[in-house]
Amino acid sequence: MRKPIIAGNWKMNKSYSEAKILLEEIKRFDLNKEVEAVVCPPFINLALAKELLEDTNIEVGAQNAHFETSGAFTGEVSPVFLKDLGVKYVILGHSERREYFGESDELINKKVKSMLENGLLPILCCGETLEERESGKAKDKVKVQLEADLKGLSVEDFDNVVIAYEPIWAIGTGKTASADDAEEMCAYIRSLVKALFGDEASQKVRIQYGGSVKPSNVKEIMSKENIDGALVGGASLEAESFSQLVNF
Repeated sequence: MRKPIIAGNWKMNKSYSEAKILLEEIKRFDLNKEVEAVVCPPFINLALAKELLEDTNIEVGAQNAHFETSGAFTGEVSPVFLKDLGVKYVILGHSERREYFGESDELINKKVKSMLENGLLPILCCGETLEERESGKAKDKVKVQLEADLKGLSVEDFDNVVIAYEPIWAIGTGKTASADDAEEMCAYIRSLVKALFGDEASQKVRIQYGGSVKPSNVKEIMSKENIDGALVGGASLEAESFSQLVNF
């Protein structure tokens, strides 16, 4: 049985003082312990999140990391630093990293392997543009991404890998893939993992949907057989809505 996982990607939001308020508010809610709740604040707030959430079941994730463990990489953060801090998850391959910062599948593959080698769990993002979906190339795009991003992994690695399907056209736009559309793609992703790594890996891997997920649609999305969670942006920036997502 795959444990549902709801992860809040704060992106570049919430200053240190704002994050402290939000984290304290989140702690006041009674969250479903059968669901894994994760907050992913900016790097500057990770230590604060670990400190304030120490006595809860809420995990902490980072939004990115370098594939090297140390060295002359100004402005980057090592997976060793994150592990030492107690961070559990790292979001990788988000469309904003791919688009704005030019991250390639080759680079993302290095990062996925590095996180696993250093005891961190990658949340690997994939997804298509609106143009690709309308031209019938959505599955082709996701296939190319995942074949490259997961290259070299073992069956055992899928105990620790989360895949997040995020159609780019639905991120922060208010548009949401229908629950059926999301299920179709997540089922395809599971079949792709099966083809690449076998049935055991495909049954172990947790697959999230992301793209304008909110309290009003999370229950329907989470009712689907192949959707094991959600990677949430804006709706995770308010304590009440985040709690409603976790308690779907």
